[in-house]
Amino acid sequence: MAHSLSIRAIDAGYGAVRALHGVSLEVPPGETAVLLGTNGNGKSTLIKCIMGMVRPSAGQITATIDGVEHDLVGKSTEAIVQLGIALVPEGRRLFPKLSVEENLLLGAHRRGARERIDDNLAYCYEAFPRLAERRRQLAGSMSGGEQQMLALARALMTAPRILLVDEPSVGLSPLLVQHTVTKIQELKERFGLTVLMAEQNFHQAIRIADRGYVIVHGRIEFEGNSRSSLVDNDLVKKLYLGM
Repeated sequence: MAHSLSIRAIDAGYGAVRALHGVSLEVPPGETAVLLGTNGNGKSTLIKCIMGMVRPSAGQITATIDGVEHDLVGKSTEAIVQLGIALVPEGRRLFPKLSVEENLLLGAHRRGARERIDDNLAYCYEAFPRLAERRRQLAGSMSGGEQQMLALARALMTAPRILLVDEPSVGLSPLLVQHTVTKIQELKERFGLTVLMAEQNFHQAIRIADRGYVIVHGRIEFEGNSRSSLVDNDLVKKLYLGM
């Protein structure tokens, strides 16, 4: 069934510092939406609001999963994960002293994922052969690109319906960024995921975007309902294309 995400008029911040101002966006079923913005403009704060890590002071966040609508505001992060929403966090946030396979198995704690552990683990190793080669290696001893593969695979182990990806390009070479973004698209298509990706690398993000939003100082300044509308927008040209 279809899975979607709706964010309406979200205000949020940290103490007296307000990071988001009336942010609204939609991620329709089966689409990839990209949230574009440079550092410090509120991308990660919005992702944390969706995951219950930051509580908005105003607004509504609704996820429709398997045809059932869920109000996410006020839910714990654990409850949101149990619904089938997975996060690949900025900086990967792996368990460095555990092996690759141990990190993957920890991703399968969600009730809806436990019965599919073997199948999902096999697919992770198929999708990321390097992880299969290094399944016994400590996660903290791998390269940045390998750790990003592991973070993506760990999210997949939760058997998600909605996938949030926060800044997948951070710390990676251009070639690895390209590979990572391509893999996100492959995972979306294979598992019928709905994806929201926060990213500042416009050229890579736009490759897989069905729609996109530009956030500036905590406000959505432009919404593009297609790839071409993003590329042709004057604000995007100014901020990302040097035009």
